[in-house]
Amino acid sequence: MPNVKTPAKDRVPFIQKMAFGSGHLVNNLMPGALAIFMFFLLTAFGMDPFMAGLLGGLPRLVDAISDPIMGYISDNTNTRWGRRRPYIFIGAILTGLMFILLWQMDETNSQDYNFWYFLIISAVFILANTTFSTPLIGLGYEMTSDYNERTRLMGLANIVGQVAWMVVPWFWVLIADEDLFATQAEGVRKLSIIVGLIAIVFGVLPAIFCKGIDSSKIKNRQEISLKNLWSIFTNLFKGIIEVFRHKPFLKLCGATFLVFNGFQIVASFSFFIILFYLFSGDYAVAGSWPAWFSTILAVITAFFVIPIVSKMAEKWGKKNSFIISTIISIVGYGLKWWGFNPENPYLMFLPLPLMAFGLGCLFTLMMSMTADICDLDELENGMPRKEGTFGAIYWWTVKLGQALALIVGGAVLKYVGFDGNAATQSMETLTQLRIADIIIPVVTAALAILVMWNYDLSEERAREIKAELEERRGEL
Repeated sequence: MPNVKTPAKDRVPFIQKMAFGSGHLVNNLMPGALAIFMFFLLTAFGMDPFMAGLLGGLPRLVDAISDPIMGYISDNTNTRWGRRRPYIFIGAILTGLMFILLWQMDETNSQDYNFWYFLIISAVFILANTTFSTPLIGLGYEMTSDYNERTRLMGLANIVGQVAWMVVPWFWVLIADEDLFATQAEGVRKLSIIVGLIAIVFGVLPAIFCKGIDSSKIKNRQEISLKNLWSIFTNLFKGIIEVFRHKPFLKLCGATFLVFNGFQIVASFSFFIILFYLFSGDYAVAGSWPAWFSTILAVITAFFVIPIVSKMAEKWGKKNSFIISTIISIVGYGLKWWGFNPENPYLMFLPLPLMAFGLGCLFTLMMSMTADICDLDELENGMPRKEGTFGAIYWWTVKLGQALALIVGGAVLKYVGFDGNAATQSMETLTQLRIADIIIPVVTAALAILVMWNYDLSEERAREIKAELEERRGEL
């Protein structure tokens, strides 16, 4: 149905789209900055590698529990400012402040002190970030009920969000720059203040400018109070079961897990290949090449791929656009074999325009399709609408992929014989690493295409569902 025009009432004003995008910028900035700052636990604060690994993994347990709870709470909230916006506003402020506090450690403290300090503050930071992030995702699902406008909203939001990935790679360079900071620990402390303030300023914008569903019209909400604690958890579990019964939604989660996990597993491989294969382990010569590789990929994704994917989705449908984009990304991954050429380092940028279609299509289309599924859930299970719960489960899948990618990526590096302490790597190791860098994302992307092949929530069906809902309960 490519010729269906979006009614004016279903269009999201540009300022609201940009404000929602600013929330995505923060959503990307926090995990991106955290991942880079965690590296300096070893080099700047002298943390034992095993203890540093625990600090990266243990707080994720809090994340896994808090996301669906926060999703359920925001689904059932009713305030004069809507279901999501108060949490986004408060969560953004707390997220920024907790990130700053998290990194105000002193390298002269004992290792045990810094371990427990970081572990406790990290748990509080994750709760704050969940308070911001989960309602933000739910808000995006309810800002418009139009099939194509949802894609345009998510597309622009992801364009703005890509700015974080353009900036984050340069944190390595800034923190280690002796002309800027006397020590790496000082660089971490001071840069964390800037990152935290950016999170606060941009994080509150969705709460101020974006509009969601009129929460007063949402029926069958659970009263959120301590006296209803048992009932809340019972209904939360029931809601999660209902979410997992949606086969189309499970396909979205499965495809996202495969594409994103495949990318994340090899994310660090490009850095090692650039350093050890293109520049023979010479850090000084490699310089900022790895940072440029990541930044240019983000620029191409934001300003080239996402607009194209959005147009493709309007013309050919979301599922078909995902399949086409993922096939293009597979070709891009294959080109890396010729792109990484020691005789001409500039060729490393050759595969990027094609590779960018992988992640560029993923969150633009999958988040738009999840919004369609929220309508289907209301049709089948009634109110309250569960955008927050769907968003929490979807992003839990993403976070699970990130955690497993760290484990699998490390196992692959060990299997190919990579030695991080060595000044150079053997040609056999580098060859095997280059093969893994291509094969892993190609295989996971191909599997994602198979998962989505029979996805059946088309534009025509989505519009039928919308019409049925509006006839049943009126406009929201």
